[in-house]
Amino acid sequence: MNIFDINNKNAPLAERMRPRTLDEFVGQKHIVGEDTLLRRAIKINRLGSCIFYGPPGVGKTTLAYIIANAMHNDFRKLNAVSSGVADAKKIIEEAKTNFELYGKSTFLILDECHRWNKAQSDCVLEAVEKGYITFIGSTTENPHISMTPAIVSRCRVFKFLPLDINDIKDALVGAINDKERGFGRVNVEITPKALNHIAYASSGDLRNAMNGLELAVMTTSASDGKIVIDEKVAEQCIQQKAISVDENMYYDLLSCFCKSIRGSDTEAALYYSQRLINAGCDPLLIARRLIAHCSEDIGMADSNALLLANAAHYAIKNLGMPEGNLALSHAIIYACEAEKSNSVYVAMGKANTDATMSADDKIPEYLKNYHYDTDNPNPYKYPHDYGGYVDQQYMPDSLKDRVYYTPSANGREKGLVRKKDRFKKK
Repeated sequence: MNIFDINNKNAPLAERMRPRTLDEFVGQKHIVGEDTLLRRAIKINRLGSCIFYGPPGVGKTTLAYIIANAMHNDFRKLNAVSSGVADAKKIIEEAKTNFELYGKSTFLILDECHRWNKAQSDCVLEAVEKGYITFIGSTTENPHISMTPAIVSRCRVFKFLPLDINDIKDALVGAINDKERGFGRVNVEITPKALNHIAYASSGDLRNAMNGLELAVMTTSASDGKIVIDEKVAEQCIQQKAISVDENMYYDLLSCFCKSIRGSDTEAALYYSQRLINAGCDPLLIARRLIAHCSEDIGMADSNALLLANAAHYAIKNLGMPEGNLALSHAIIYACEAEKSNSVYVAMGKANTDATMSADDKIPEYLKNYHYDTDNPNPYKYPHDYGGYVDQQYMPDSLKDRVYYTPSANGREKGLVRKKDRFKKK
């Protein structure tokens, strides 16, 4: 069975235009590019169970379909929101019979796989281990956090990234020209600015971009036999104002905004933030930048800045504009007027370097994840038994004297004595 046969011409454009082969697949070159692990495994028909995770509309489910189709195996699809243990067991029984008769594994494609509980996950473990089922789950949540370890340990996890704007533009042009599944039989013309805006405003989500294009085409009247999609139509259909500055100016304004916060120039930061918003920049992007700079440039000198930045992000997301603009301006002013310190940024960089270079260093035995052992000559010391602090080594031997965080002389860090130093002085 070809899983890409779509007989319903009224199906959404995004569904009709699903890539059918790896060559048609859009983006994710780190996963499906030439000579990647997944592509090699498909060629030799030796792909094991996988979990695809990443943001919506980036090809997780589509790639699962392509794999099942390319390997000529039977497949079954479930959605974790609506399926239960009984549904999974029925598929497993059919898969076991198929495996014993023909030696072929059945692909179980599970959307929203993070929604399966432990009982649902456990019921497929044996089938995965014995090869009856090749499990391919797709999720927007990190499976290492949201799924049971038993099923994750039996799968290879692939992280999907938001699609590049050029990949989305190419896919949209392909949909306009495709005579079989797209709008190739309709005379559609899209201006470069409209195409760029739909691609940009979709935020890496191809499904969102396709929906915007379809709405634009279906709601725009033809003139002289031609449907023209301009920037105004694109704004209405993607529900976001087009950026009125070119790409270079856009990134220059963002840079000015960030450097104004770091430089404690309140007026400049407010000016550039409002200029970006008026130009059509998503205010959530400005809020996200502000959150990052509150840790990078303010940090421990005034941790309240980070709380206000997060509150501004919440306000924009839940109140919308223009009300959210007040909270954003509030947080910007606070961040600019706050004392500055990059001690968090510096400490993170040092720790990351050591974590990369010393990843295999032996950790102290008494910190490992097992119960208290009275026979251990060097047992773990529970700090609360010693008044809240006890001097013991937490770092590997090679890093035991390493110092990452050094308080600055600014704001709340001024005069700060590290906790372990305070206890040592008692």
